[in-house]
Amino acid sequence: MKKIVLIIISVVLLGALYFFATNTYKDSKSKEAANIAKENANIFIREYSPTIGKADAKVSIVEFFDPECETCRVFHGFVKNILDEYPDDVKLTLRYAPFHKNSKGIVRILEAARLQGKYWQTLDLLYYYQPQWGNHHNPRPELVWDYLPQIEGLDIEKLKADMHSEKITKIIEQDIADLEKLQVRKTPTFFVNERPLPSFGYKQLLNLIEEELAK
Repeated sequence: MKKIVLIIISVVLLGALYFFATNTYKDSKSKEAANIAKENANIFIREYSPTIGKADAKVSIVEFFDPECETCRVFHGFVKNILDEYPDDVKLTLRYAPFHKNSKGIVRILEAARLQGKYWQTLDLLYYYQPQWGNHHNPRPELVWDYLPQIEGLDIEKLKADMHSEKITKIIEQDIADLEKLQVRKTPTFFVNERPLPSFGYKQLLNLIEEELAK
């Protein structure tokens, strides 16, 4: 009987130790991310970065995203809802983290569409059809060209010519350099007024936004 009690106590103590160590590690990583963000505050937004919302908004969200990332697609809708809820107080800036195989090509399409004033419509469209063209088991990025004509006024031939410009190449290279400095390794990664999320999740994002709004 005593042996069983000792085993139970040992298991409980090991569990408590594991819980403490895990939370200590998470807290340490969170502080490290915050320090890295603070040290590199000047690179969060580049002058070319796509931004939606009022310039003087109290809260600035910076999102590093991959257009081929399924989680980015889900969070795209969440963030749009936040922007709708706080139209005067929250703005969004997008940065590229093209980790997936076909992402750089899709980023080129987005940037070429932006030259025609069709960036956000193109992003919405690409996310809508992402399960088809970006299926991780059978990606078919060529399907994108079947969807793009749905965007009214988008000149597809001009887009095809513009997407290979050196300017767009430099945008991609700069965003990759910045995400490496900020140690962004997953998508989507959010910063709210240059503060990283304490842990990943929609609730955590919303809490941080509300915390900044309350200041």
